[in-house]
Amino acid sequence: MSILINKDTKVITQGITGKTGQYHTRTSRDYANGKNAFVAGVHPKKAGENFEGIPIFASVKDAKKETGANVSVIYVPPAGAAAAILEGIEAELDLVICITEGIPVRDMLEVKARMAALNSKTLLLGPNCPGLITPDEIKIGIMPGHIHRKGRIGIVSRSGTLTYEAVAQVTELGLGQSSAVGIGGDPINGLKHIDVLKMFNDDPDTDAVIMIGEIGGPDEVNAALWAKDNMKKPMVGFIAGVTAPAGKRMGHAGALISGGADTADAKLEIMEACGIRTTKNPSEMGKLLKSVI
Repeated sequence: MSILINKDTKVITQGITGKTGQYHTRTSRDYANGKNAFVAGVHPKKAGENFEGIPIFASVKDAKKETGANVSVIYVPPAGAAAAILEGIEAELDLVICITEGIPVRDMLEVKARMAALNSKTLLLGPNCPGLITPDEIKIGIMPGHIHRKGRIGIVSRSGTLTYEAVAQVTELGLGQSSAVGIGGDPINGLKHIDVLKMFNDDPDTDAVIMIGEIGGPDEVNAALWAKDNMKKPMVGFIAGVTAPAGKRMGHAGALISGGADTADAKLEIMEACGIRTTKNPSEMGKLLKSVI
């Protein structure tokens, strides 16, 4: 059991012919069950061709119809990425994962409005995210596969590099991960911390969760308030940006403090009040987790 993806997932790469799409499709295909999982690519002008044996189709709908794929991953440049997301949604895939960074906020607002109008059942992960992995089964995205180890700790994070940091610490402690999910650092995105927490809470193969957030926005607070009343499993948390000054954007487009409640200290305080143990030192996430399980 895992959340969102497993060894039976079938994946389409949108943007498979670009340098980034080629590289990460290759590394994902070489991980665990990837050879069976990556079944199609999409490029409107290269239908009928293939990338290292993976057939390329003109559209996501065609790729889904011919291969039975249920997930897509997007490595399309920012100008075309929102249209690529919509193509996956309109093909009614189970999950669309958008790695692309730099998509205009207005484009993402249009994507969210279209998803609402369609009452879409498709889940969106990202944009501006590293993807997700179920160790020893499948990885979809840009994370380094070798640092992961199969285990029972769920990880959800807004930051790609901090995801890898938490993963490496959990692996070093011999615990391993059930799934690690990067939700992305943009202000308008798909799945939130709370959505992934709900999945980990219901997953019989996840025993505890590390939640990593950043300054800016209400997502971590919403997740903490939900967890206080609903989470059945121990959690620890970290918020990046303790020293960030108000009004200055830090790295991610969504990491911008606008008011009192979205500073790192305010979020950490609320998380602690909701029963989530926290640390201000990212190198202590693994040790903190071990102390609560």
